[in-house]
Amino acid sequence: MKKVYWRPQGVPRRAMLLIAMVAVAGFLAVEKFQVSTRQRNYAEKMTASRLALEAFNAIKSEKLGRGIGIDPEADPYQTGLIGRSVTPVTSNTGYISAKRLSVNPNFAALVVHWLSRAGVAKGDVVAVGASGSFPALCISTFAAVQAMELTPIVIASASASEWGANDPSFMWLDMEKALFDKRIFGFRSIAASRGGIEDYGFGMSEEGRKLIDQGIERSGVDRIDAKNLADGIDQRMQLFEAKAGNKPIKAYVNVGGGTASVGTHVGKKQFKPGLNLDPPRGSDLADSVMLRFAERGVPVVHLTSLEALAKQYAFPSEPKGIPRVGEGKVFVREEYNRWIAAGGLLAVFAAMLAFIRLDVGARILQGVWRRKDRARQPEQMV
Repeated sequence: MKKVYWRPQGVPRRAMLLIAMVAVAGFLAVEKFQVSTRQRNYAEKMTASRLALEAFNAIKSEKLGRGIGIDPEADPYQTGLIGRSVTPVTSNTGYISAKRLSVNPNFAALVVHWLSRAGVAKGDVVAVGASGSFPALCISTFAAVQAMELTPIVIASASASEWGANDPSFMWLDMEKALFDKRIFGFRSIAASRGGIEDYGFGMSEEGRKLIDQGIERSGVDRIDAKNLADGIDQRMQLFEAKAGNKPIKAYVNVGGGTASVGTHVGKKQFKPGLNLDPPRGSDLADSVMLRFAERGVPVVHLTSLEALAKQYAFPSEPKGIPRVGEGKVFVREEYNRWIAAGGLLAVFAAMLAFIRLDVGARILQGVWRRKDRARQPEQMV
């Protein structure tokens, strides 16, 4: 005996098509009519980036004023912030593409962004590890700290990798002193080590170490005479704590790859670029200033892997000169218009209500297509 099945009246395909068209139209409208939204701390970010640009120009002027030439091949846009390949005070290899990418004042806004997310506020104490390998990033960090009106404690590594601040007569300590003397920044390093392997210039020539020591003495800051890497880390932590006094250090900013600051090359990769709110996981972590602060629950800002950061925040990956202040997603982002999104959802809901739950949709279809769309009786199926 054959069984009989009954198929109930369904929603007309024309109705389903119209609902789909409404949904697609709403989606396209949301995608098409996005709005530019200023990000948090916009004013501070602009202030920091403008200050960084002012400092960039001051360094170029100071460099030329001292009779130090700018290599047109290494620094084709004459920024004055790209060093030479190998000098007696060069600590390690370096990538010229990264050094050129770093000459962007908008990195100052990025540091403001990360420190704000870390909960750092006006008057808070922050510790900074500055490497001569990236003078432009050091300047951007200084600009961010000053724009946010923070209390910085800075310890530097005097030597520099290739293309950094590796001119023996104009190293990073000379640069920051010039900026301090010009009253662009109201602070500078309290101490410095030679940097390089083991934090005391292991493997460098005797001439190179002597020139670095002269640079530290010339700058007038205290010298960290580390016996080895562990000793260099210990001395830095003691100096940070002594200078902070009873005030807590609210964040640590690492610029570049100073050995004591990041540990070894392995230690540098333990932290992700940007803001790190938690220490890295693992049982065999390389000791470093970053790690010690992170294990204490102090947020760590890690300025490294510039290519990835540039892509993430829409900075030019191959800048044709110094980028303009205010460029990048750290300032303004294209976001969906909430009113249009809400209107699209409401339109879809109304269409579904009209064509699925009510008879209004059926009457509309009858009026548009002028077809006989009478309610059909259930169709017998065998």
